[in-house]
Amino acid sequence: MKIAEIFLSLQGEGKNQGKPCLFIRLAGCNLNCTWCDTTYARDGVTMSLDSVLEQVWRINPPYVCITGGEPLIQADALEPLLASLHKRGTAIDIETNGTIDFSCLQQYASVCMDVKCPSSGEQSDLALLEKIRPQDSVKFVVNDETDCQYAQEVMNTHRIAGEIFFSPVFGTDYTKITNFILVNNLPIRFQIQLHKLIGVK
Repeated sequence: MKIAEIFLSLQGEGKNQGKPCLFIRLAGCNLNCTWCDTTYARDGVTMSLDSVLEQVWRINPPYVCITGGEPLIQADALEPLLASLHKRGTAIDIETNGTIDFSCLQQYASVCMDVKCPSSGEQSDLALLEKIRPQDSVKFVVNDETDCQYAQEVMNTHRIAGEIFFSPVFGTDYTKITNFILVNNLPIRFQIQLHKLIGVK
């Protein structure tokens, strides 16, 4: 599989925000979001399953996050990695842009589906929201009120079983977004990217 990087940090977002986490960032993406903060992850090095697992077991983390890029581009190579981690009892999250069916991997991990809003310049497959379970989550990266309105419409028209997050594009006007949430009484959790606030990867 093509790997952009493997590193230990604190989980900066989602249900496990603040927890120590080993990140396995797979290389490559099928989208080109305007505010992407991991463009370097489009390239990576080819690593065998054994090589990846060797690095993981050396650290022996209780919690691993599979991210990208878009990790599900490499779903066939990813499944045996997830199976090995799951067998060892490792908690696993998968972060995905919601364009590729993730249901075959949910037996191993919880999923965070990042629904693309208008400011991203891209679109997610909203039909995949039906596959979100209570242990999964959905994230809307919002840049302005238009994004918030889009997210609200999606929430009103799709059943979403998991927790929902609004994550503002880093450095945008947080006040307008929080006001929108409060005025519309949205059942979401507002969350700023912790890793950027504290200056870790």
